[in-house]
Amino acid sequence: MRFSTNRISGLLATAIVITLAGAVEVSAQIDLSGDWIFAVTTDTGTTYPEVTLVQDGETLTGSYSSEALGEADISGSVMGSEMTFSFSADLAGQIAPVVYTGTVDEDTGEITGEMDIAGGLLIGDFVATRADG
Repeated sequence: MRFSTNRISGLLATAIVITLAGAVEVSAQIDLSGDWIFAVTTDTGTTYPEVTLVQDGETLTGSYSSEALGEADISGSVMGSEMTFSFSADLAGQIAPVVYTGTVDEDTGEITGEMDIAGGLLIGDFVATRADG
């Protein structure tokens, strides 16, 4: 049996659409919106910032609050299971960028990753869990 070029092209196009639809579905499943508690461990100890995330597609916004770095509005992004957000903190009169980068574990719902203040001035690891359980 002979396949025409049009039939093969049609089958190939269908396979690509199905594959892309599956990829979009996977990234759409992760929704980080809500209240989170971060356990951040650095050389200076462990802190527990509270973070509220608002997700709109791949865009993250929200608020950050901790005794160590104060309160700030955050902005960031989510791509697949990877997320990042940042804000500026006042460190004794000096404004410093703070960046959180992490990976969402779809099984546990936790986010694990790294926090970086001022491009390496202070680096820590974190585990974040939803505040409501």
